[in-house]
Amino acid sequence: MASQTQGIQQLLAAEKRAAEKVSEARKRKAKRLKQAKEEAQDEVEKYRQERERQFKEFEAKHMGSREGVAAKIEVETKVKIEEMVKMVQTQQEAVIQDILQLVYDIKPELHVNYRIV
Repeated sequence: MASQTQGIQQLLAAEKRAAEKVSEARKRKAKRLKQAKEEAQDEVEKYRQERERQFKEFEAKHMGSREGVAAKIEVETKVKIEEMVKMVQTQQEAVIQDILQLVYDIKPELHVNYRIV
C-alpha cells in the first residue's frame, strides 16, 4: 500500500510539474507575442514617419511651402483687384452716361399684347 501511495504521490507531483511547465510555456509564448506586437507597431510607426517625411519633401519640392502658396495667391488677388478698379475708373463715366441716356430717352409705345376694345 505504501508503495502505491508513494507512486500516486509521484504521479501527482509529476502532473503538477508538467502543469507548471505548460503554464510557464504559455506565459513565455504570451510574452513573445506581446513583444512581437510591440516590435511590429514600432516598425509600422517608423515606416509611417519615413513616408510622412518623404511626402513633406515631395510637397516642398513641387508645391513650395504652404505659406509661399498663400502669399502667391494673395499677390495675384491684389493684382486682379487693382486691374478691376482701373477698368471701373476708365469705364465708369461712359456707363453712367449710357444709363442716363436710356433713362432720359423714353419712347412711349403700346405693348404688343394690348388690345383696344
